[in-house]
Amino acid sequence: QVQLVESGGGLVQAGGSLRLSCVASARTFSSYGMGWFRQAPGKEREFVAVISGSGGSTYYADSAKGRFTISRDNAKNTVYLQMNSLKPEDTAIYYCAAQKFAYKNDYQSYPYWGQGTQVTVSS
Repeated sequence: QVQLVESGGGLVQAGGSLRLSCVASARTFSSYGMGWFRQAPGKEREFVAVISGSGGSTYYADSAKGRFTISRDNAKNTVYLQMNSLKPEDTAIYYCAAQKFAYKNDYQSYPYWGQGTQVTVSS
């Protein structure tokens, strides 16, 4: 029911920045909590950041805190992940996800997912 389309990934040098975007098809976008997760090869998918439907509440993984910023523009049905001071260990496929009326940090609670966008940080 909800389609998520991500963009903004790419190759960046350590210390650089990227801004990921995820556009949702939902008409009631503000009803959906949105999350960013990432998965590196051979590793489990891990939480990065979440934001409430209104955008009023955000939570970050310790690895992202202070470097990443999640935000949303409900008028554009878009959630963003601004990533600064990128490190090689940030290299992963980044996924946005949506769940209605909640913004949990566990990936298993999200029924809607984007296709993922590759972020590669070179050392």
